[in-house]
Amino acid sequence: MKPKFLLPLLLFVSLAGWFASSRMTAQAPPAPGQGAPPRGGPRGPRKPTTVMPFEEYDPKSMLVVPEHPVLKSKYPFVDVHHHPQARTQEDVDALVKDMDGINLQVMVNLSGGFGDRLKKNVEIYQSRYKDRFVIFTNFDFAGIDEPGYSQKVAKQIEDDYKAGARGLKIFKNFGMDLKDSKGERVHTDDPRFDAAFEMCGKLGMPVLIHTAEPQAFFLPIDKHNERWLELEQFPSRARPPERYPSWEVLMQEQWNMFKRHPKTQFISAHLSWLGSDLGRLSKLFDEIPNMNTEIGAVLYDIGRQPRAAHAFFTKYQDRIFFGKDAWEPRDPIEYQCYFRVLESNDEYFDYYRKRHAFWKMYGIGLSDEVLKKIYYKNALRLIPSIKASQFPK
Repeated sequence: MKPKFLLPLLLFVSLAGWFASSRMTAQAPPAPGQGAPPRGGPRGPRKPTTVMPFEEYDPKSMLVVPEHPVLKSKYPFVDVHHHPQARTQEDVDALVKDMDGINLQVMVNLSGGFGDRLKKNVEIYQSRYKDRFVIFTNFDFAGIDEPGYSQKVAKQIEDDYKAGARGLKIFKNFGMDLKDSKGERVHTDDPRFDAAFEMCGKLGMPVLIHTAEPQAFFLPIDKHNERWLELEQFPSRARPPERYPSWEVLMQEQWNMFKRHPKTQFISAHLSWLGSDLGRLSKLFDEIPNMNTEIGAVLYDIGRQPRAAHAFFTKYQDRIFFGKDAWEPRDPIEYQCYFRVLESNDEYFDYYRKRHAFWKMYGIGLSDEVLKKIYYKNALRLIPSIKASQFPK
């Protein structure tokens, strides 16, 4: 090769080697633990993620919004869904004191029993506070397979009315767990109880009935079930299909029974477990004029849909009653959450029981007229034994 071509060739080879070496250095993977810092600046080594049980996760909201806690209801109210546990007059004295603290004027004791037990409960609760308590009777299922049972249970309702009962409460075992002597499930619309329901209509006794459980209790217990925490904490509340009829079957029996007794007023407990589907509950109200409901233990559904709930409560204001259900221990914060949801327009505040709702509540801001109906006017109409002079007109 001629010398005049040698120098350019050597220069080209040298530059090509340098370029290749630079690319290999730039593309070489970093040594372990020696990765390049991310865009935006250097950071320290990543810490392992902390794992905690779901029930322990309790973040404190950073949201700052106006707050209007409601310590006492705006108007005195009737709680149509309660199970007080007083055994003595002193127990009742303490209960009335707690009732006064939150403006609870009349409590309906749904666990009155029947026969002698009913008479005892009437004496315990009404001897000193006749106007503060209403007692409901319960079915006596003894002899359910015997001839004449239908007439017997209807007579029991009539006798308990004469003894002071002013309504009938049916517990959730009826239709779900109750079996006859052959081991067959007693359906909620079993015709053996037709005479009793007709007696209630004749005497003007409302029937408050709890059928089935929340729909989530009938679903698989997995990551998609929004009541997973409650079912994890209380596995016996699950209603698996190998042991129970479906939620749809149980509730349809209840609604069929309502239709069969149009002269009897029914209160389907817990928003008929349709707080999460107010559209369907609206259709049922339109189809069944003697169907009413109450809001015990379902506030978690009302408070997460403020606009839909406001519209529903306003439209069906004559069919909804105030109910709370369990209140032991008697912490006023539970009732106060109800008052705040019903009365205020507050946003994003805590519910009182995480296993029911891991989400926040919103006030639905009901008008005074609607509040009065839910708090007491509807109860005065359906349970005429309640003394009206205890409430505003």
